[in-house]
Amino acid sequence: MSDKPDFDTAAVHRYFSATCFNKTWEFIENPHRSPDEELTMLQTAMASLWHWSQREDATPQNLSVGNWQVSRVYCLLGQADNARRYAEVSLKLAEGHEPFYIAFAYEALARAEMVAGNKAKMQEYLEKAFALAEKVEDEEDKQVLMGDLESIK
Repeated sequence: MSDKPDFDTAAVHRYFSATCFNKTWEFIENPHRSPDEELTMLQTAMASLWHWSQREDATPQNLSVGNWQVSRVYCLLGQADNARRYAEVSLKLAEGHEPFYIAFAYEALARAEMVAGNKAKMQEYLEKAFALAEKVEDEEDKQVLMGDLESIK
């Protein structure tokens, strides 16, 4: 038996990285998730991130976004420590790249601190994210970012 599968693994990673990412968004956007759906939301976010990590064409920005999504899922699950862990990875991968990605990493950190009840740290990260949002040139990207930032209370 050969160790090499009889299918294109690169195509599999391309397919599942995007499909799982989009499926996770369906769960994120549903405010009435069941416990089973919450578990599936976490699993699809993790699967997406893993498949991105296996892609030869993955950029630090792609991986930053994947870690950001996992952080968001952990926020929705009320798990601040896990959310913070993935937000920190998102920031590390985003540093030195476009303000959009860095700002979203700070958004993830702010949201994790919101879940943890750390208002001062949340505000610190929010300020950094808002300052970076002003540098985002694409208006549609800026509006998406600002909407997420403004949802953090």
